[in-house]
Amino acid sequence: MEHVINGIFPTPVYITERDSNLSPKEEKEIRKIVKEGMYKNAGNSTSNNNYIFNNNDNLKNLKQFCEQQIKIYVKEVIVPKVELDFYITQSWLNVTKPGEFHHEHSHPNSIISGVFYISTEEDDKITFTDPNVRLKELIKFETKEYNLWNSTTWFFPSNNNELLLFPSWLQHNVEVNEKATTDRISISFNTFVKGNLGERKNLNQLILK
Repeated sequence: MEHVINGIFPTPVYITERDSNLSPKEEKEIRKIVKEGMYKNAGNSTSNNNYIFNNNDNLKNLKQFCEQQIKIYVKEVIVPKVELDFYITQSWLNVTKPGEFHHEHSHPNSIISGVFYISTEEDDKITFTDPNVRLKELIKFETKEYNLWNSTTWFFPSNNNELLLFPSWLQHNVEVNEKATTDRISISFNTFVKGNLGERKNLNQLILK
């Protein structure tokens, strides 16, 4: 007898690639941001400037690329009934030197978060953690092989010029790449929304301007 295993309540991780490398102007701006100063985060370093997309002509095209992909994510994942204006709030540069890592975290006060990879090496990856991991591990089985159904973490390779978008509540981390010999550099950002959420008759209306 045939059977079907259905996946319900999946978590979206949107991955796309920019069709061009960083321009000389963008590369120069990235170097400038690093030179202006980084502060030590838990395991890696973050730019002192954590609004790098704001009023920055040198990163204008990269910001527009991210905004276009956010619109596609909203249209295909959230599918809002009315038009909403999702916009980038904070944006910052990450530098992870060989032997460093990103601690597990999520992004409060944001709806969709993103990471754009500027410089990566083979075996670089980002790992996401199932938000229900504590419930699922109340009874713990020894697993012969991992799949979408029995895994509590899942990773994706990190590649240059690639953008990932995901729900900001989704826990994620970057493990040490034991083979790395150069700095891993990425841009992260958060988003929020303007518009009419909910409906007045359902007593859940929220107008954000």
